[in-house]
Amino acid sequence: MTTSLQDGTMVDKVAQFDLAQELDDAERKKPWPAGIHSKTLFKKHDLRIVLICMQIGAHMHEHHADGTLSIQVLKGQLIVTVNGKGHDLPAGTLFALARSIRHDVMATDNCAFLLTISWPSDEELAAMKHRGYGS
Repeated sequence: MTTSLQDGTMVDKVAQFDLAQELDDAERKKPWPAGIHSKTLFKKHDLRIVLICMQIGAHMHEHHADGTLSIQVLKGQLIVTVNGKGHDLPAGTLFALARSIRHDVMATDNCAFLLTISWPSDEELAAMKHRGYGS
């Protein structure tokens, strides 16, 4: 069962996703712009879960997220570069990064991963003095 929750609606406070089906759906949407496909599976005020698929060689240039994040690699392999250091993430790897840390992502194989972001409150966002720079 797959339930897209971008509108914030949850039935019985539970959400369940068929990731194999989501990956199949993504494959059917090729070709992807810039070799990247993303779909927000779950979006609430405090949590976001995004399925991201990248073709080999696709690159997400340096960026940051305002919340603490994790990357769970479902298939393939990618490299996340933080402060000039590359972190090799093969399938089965879970990687976490503190909020506001600049990083880039490069697919070294056709890959898919779940990006989960613990989204800060509006008050926490407003209090961030150096958003995007981390510490």
